[in-house]
Parts: sequence; C-alpha cells; structure tokens
Amino acid sequence: IQFASSTLATLGLSQWDIINKSNRYTQVLAEDTPRKLALLVGINQYPNSDRFNNLAGCVTDVDLQEYLLIHRFGFNPKNIIRLTSDETPDKQPTRNNILTTFEEHLIKQAQPGDIVVFHFSGHGSRLSEQNTIQNCSNPLVSDGINSTLVPADDGENGIAFDIMGRTLFLLMLALKTENVTAILDSCYSGGGTRGNFRVRSVSGEGLQLNPEEIAYQQSWMEKLKLTPEQLTRRRCAAVAKGVVFASAQPNQEALDADLGDFAAGAFTYLMTQYLWQQTDTVNGAIAEISRAIKSISSQIPLADGRLNQPIYFFTTNIPAIDAVIIEVVDNKAILWLGGVEKESLEAFQTGATFTIIDRRGEALGKVELISERQGLIAEAQLIEESKNITLKPGMWLQESSRIIPANLKLYLGLDASLKADLNLAQQQLSSINRVEVVPQQSGNNLYPGGVQYIFSKMTEEYQQKLQPQAEVNFPAVGSLGLFTSGLERIPKSFAEAGETINAAIKRLEPKLKSLLATRIIKKTLNASSSELDVEVSMQLVEQPNQIIAKTATKKARNNRGQSQQTYSHQLPLNQLFQFQVTNHENSPLYLTTLLIDSTGGLIVIFPYYWPATEASMRLEPNQTLSIGDPEELKLKAIEKGTGEALIIVSRSPLKKAVKTLVSLAAELNRSQGAIALKEPVEVIGDLLDDLSGDRSPGGFVVRPISVSEMATLSITFEVC
Repeated sequence: IQFASSTLATLGLSQWDIINKSNRYTQVLAEDTPRKLALLVGINQYPNSDRFNNLAGCVTDVDLQEYLLIHRFGFNPKNIIRLTSDETPDKQPTRNNILTTFEEHLIKQAQPGDIVVFHFSGHGSRLSEQNTIQNCSNPLVSDGINSTLVPADDGENGIAFDIMGRTLFLLMLALKTENVTAILDSCYSGGGTRGNFRVRSVSGEGLQLNPEEIAYQQSWMEKLKLTPEQLTRRRCAAVAKGVVFASAQPNQEALDADLGDFAAGAFTYLMTQYLWQQTDTVNGAIAEISRAIKSISSQIPLADGRLNQPIYFFTTNIPAIDAVIIEVVDNKAILWLGGVEKESLEAFQTGATFTIIDRRGEALGKVELISERQGLIAEAQLIEESKNITLKPGMWLQESSRIIPANLKLYLGLDASLKADLNLAQQQLSSINRVEVVPQQSGNNLYPGGVQYIFSKMTEEYQQKLQPQAEVNFPAVGSLGLFTSGLERIPKSFAEAGETINAAIKRLEPKLKSLLATRIIKKTLNASSSELDVEVSMQLVEQPNQIIAKTATKKARNNRGQSQQTYSHQLPLNQLFQFQVTNHENSPLYLTTLLIDSTGGLIVIFPYYWPATEASMRLEPNQTLSIGDPEELKLKAIEKGTGEALIIVSRSPLKKAVKTLVSLAAELNRSQGAIALKEPVEVIGDLLDDLSGDRSPGGFVVRPISVSEMATLSITFEVC
C-alpha cells in the first residue's frame, strides 16, 4: 500500500507476507460459515490521454476493504483477489482482467449460500444507452444513458473500453448465490478536481459503445435466457442480487479525498472505518455513513437491494475494533488503524496505547505505539505488565489512551483566484497564531499534505458550480470567504464584493480561531472506545418521546445492547430542543457541552448559570440531566443548516475550563445563558489540561488521555 510500502520494505516484508502469515489467525471467524469470495479493484494510474487524469486513493480503498474483510469479517486471504494499478501485469485492472476474474473467481466458484463481495474504486463515466429505459424508479438506472466503470486501458478510434452498468448487472445475475454485495466508489458527473480532492469521473462524450462489450452482454443474455425487454424490466425493478452501494447520487461527484498523509475514497474510508466499529444492517450503515461523509464531501451515498440484511451478510456478534495486528517482527507489532475515527487519527502517535482483546471483548494485555504513524500503519510493542503475552497477527485492539499533539495547527489553503493578493494574504494569515498557510500548487494535488479550509475569492466558475438553484443571496463574484477542503462553502464566511484582503482576514480571524478550536477538541472524540457509561439523546421539548438523535459510549452500548434503531437527525426550524445526558456510572462525572453551528461558531450551552462552579457541572451517579429546559435555557435553531453538539464528560473536575468560562461570563456581564467563545483556543486548551492533567511548554496536552477517564460524544443534526 502506498503510504505503508516504505515501512514494510524496511522490515523486509511484503503485503502478501502479512496476509499469508495472518491467515491462520482468522480461522475463528471463518470456520463454520459459508465460503466468502471477494474481488477488489482499485485504479490510480490511467492511460496518458486527454480523457483521463490519475487518482490517488483507489489502491488504498482496496487495502481498506481487504484488511476489513480478513480481520473483521473472516474472509480467507486466499479467497480475495486484488486487481490494482500497482500489481503485476497479470493483475492489472484492465477490462479483460476485471471481466475474466469476475467470471473465474466469483461466478464459477460461488455456490448457493456463499458470500460474494465486488468492490470497484476508480473513474466512472456515462455512455449512451442502446435500450433506453423510460420512467424507471431505480436510482441506479438512468434514462437514455448507461453508467460505466472505467478500467485501466484506453479505447481506440473513439470507442470506450468501459464496463457498462448493464454488464455488471448481468454478471451479478449469473452468480449462484443471493448473498452479493457490490461497492462502487466512482461517479458519473463532474471530473477534474474539487478543492483539494480529485473527482472520480471522466467524460464519455462523443465516445461509442465497444462492440465487444455489446457482444459480451449478448452472450450472457443467451446464457441466462433473457430477452432485451426482460433485462430492461429487471434492471428497472431492482438490483440484480443482494445489495449495491454507490458512493454518490448519479448527478453528484464522488471524491478521492486527501486525508493529510494518505488519500482514499471519501466513501470507502468512512464505510470501512464504521464497519470496524459496527456490524450493522445496510440501512443503518448507509444512514450513519451519509451523516459522517458531510465532514468531507457533499456527496450522498445510496444503497439498493436487501437493505434490512446485515452488511456482508455477517450475523456474528463481535466487539468494536480500533486496530488489528497485521505482522509481528522481533516482538514488535505492525498495526492497521482502520477503526480509528478520521477526526482522531492525529492523536495516535508515539505513546498512545491499545488493549488487546479476544473475540468476546475480554482484555488480554496492552501495546504502546513506538513510532510515528504513516497513514494507517503504526508500530507498537507490549508494555511491561503484558510481557507474558505473545503477539500474533490478527489480534484485535481497542484504544486505551491517545496523545493530543502539541501545537496543533489549522492548515489553510490559498486559492489561485486571489491572484495578485496571494502574497499579502499569506503574510496576513500567517500572523494568526497556529494558522499554517499552504498556497495552491499546479496539477491534481493542489495542496500537498492536505488542508482543512481554503481562503478564496468567489469566481464565476465557483458560483455556477456551487450555487443551488433555489438559493438566493449567494455570495457575489469577487467576494472573499472560506471553503472546506472539498470546496463546500462555509456559511456566512463571504461578505460583499470589493472587500480588501486585510478587511476580510480581520473579519474572518474569529471564525478561524473557532475552526481551530473545534479541530483541537475533536481529537478527543472517543464514543466508540470510552469506558465511561454515558448516553446522550436529542429531542424536541414539546415531543420529549420523539428522539431526533442518540449516541452512547462503547460501555453504554455493551451494557444495554447495541440498538439497531436509526434516527432522523432532523431538527425543525424554530422549535425548542434539548439534550438528555445520563450518567450510568456509580461515581460522579463532570460535564460541559458545546454547540457548533453551521458557520463554525463555538457556543457553550452547559454550564449556563454564572458564575459556574465545579459542583454545578457535576453529574451524579445514575442522574439524567436536561440541557435545554425552557425554564432555564431555550435552545432553538433560527436558520437552516447543519449543527453539532459535543458532550464532554470527565471523572475529574474541569477546574481550568470553569475558571476561564467564569471570567468570560463576567466580562460579558452574564449571569445566565449560553456563551459564544471569544477566545475558543484558550478555553479548549484549558479543557484539555483538565482532561489530561498536564500542559506542554507549547500550550497543549502531551500526556495521554485515557478512555477510562473521559468521553467526548458527538451528535450531528440538520436544521430543516
């Protein structure tokens, strides 16, 4: 894998060595189950022609899926075939290799009851459909055009070598088992780049269907005894078999995301990370993944088929996993951190620890990270009290503690639209503490190393591309403001056209500080690993029994069963809402709660009586606290957009944070109510001190934050 190849080479290992040696440790999951077969396709390198641009994260997608299938879902490595652009010539993801391998590995081998997975990451396209489908309700089928998967070889004389959706339907139909899952991380609109991300789409305009493709479809129709009319009706009615996941709606862009020190498909990365934590139904998984992807992209994933079935038809109840040992060399373990949340990855550096667990979730020992993380690869060794444990590939790991990096920064890209003002913008922004400026580069990788946000001028091109048809008062051409790294506009960050660079940066400085503070505090998100027993729900005041959203720590889910219920996460405009926080522990906890609005602003909504004390933030054992009781604090959304609540609980009193908040309330002459943070980085720094008990000379935590001592839970919602 790209970001791990140097590490593995240093250790004298190949990826096949890792998979082969760990094979015997996956038998616990693989025994007494149907045969499991997978074909994983990932294409980064495309032909050097005007039609194509290369991608960066598709091979990583295959790695993400492969490790998940082996170590989480019990696939035998021998039953997984990879076709990627970094493989040997016979394993290249050409049209012929993809079709032949699908036939030989999946169709010829799969028997009734077996489990089959087909994954494709690469470019998608669209070609004219020979047999037009009219008024079709299937979201995966479009009128007059055929969505295609673009292989790694180029056509000739205006003919596309694409694999048509019609072909994939026939291949899936030919499988003897119904337990089929297809994951398509490509798209059929857009192209080029979007912010710092690459779009997984190329144009099919002016290209002709491949006669070989039509003949291939005809041969399968004859084998399956289908007329063209019958095939059309079946395609329109439903997916061929099992479940199909698409990473975006047909008219949306699927993004190849730059995640800092590695790239991956936004959808595949979040899907696989979620599945290390949950073995959910298709419906439950797609709902959660769709919410999570909003932090990266505006694409909306979809699933069709047997939506109430478990993902990959896996019914075994197993614990959540943050990482897995993939190799052991000289008593040192190479870890794959596939289950760690995107927001928290930077906190897994030297000194962070994991608990080794068995298949029942029982603790066996601990390991500590001893190297800097490279992408999702890290090196660890047993800590002293666990020396009697023998490290083995395939061992499951759950987080024990993490390290919040010292001197975290906000990386801000400078868009080329600033033109002559680029140098001035760089100079002014660099003067803001902890803001690191990254000027735009040429090519597909616009901001090497990744950025969180982009400072830009609104151009005519951006306005045409980004403005929803129904939106009024869209920022004017020439106005200055902020985009996310995926080129989504930050609400209320653009002002009037003609604003100077100096005025815009001065106006945006408080927002940048809030965005930095949010980035820092989100390094503590740990609902999936916290050992505190805490639940949080969000509901309307007038309808207290109608839960909008709900979250819980790992311990709370384990103690009360993991509910498969999904919630709307939809908050009606201008209606009072509240949060219910329950402490199921036998000892008191200390609580604070922040709201993040759609503009990136940070607001403290608990405590809300001033001056606050440690006692006023205390949550007694088995107590449920209401935040948003209309007699005390009215919470109401007055504008549409997205929001997020961060609920932070600790076994220790939040002394420094309380002191800072009390000073702020006094400065604002406030005796009650929510407080917008004036200097959010300072408040978050004090809060991190409280959670860890230490502060580095640079001003931020360097000691571990333990999952047994604190929890940060998140609830996201859409105001509509």
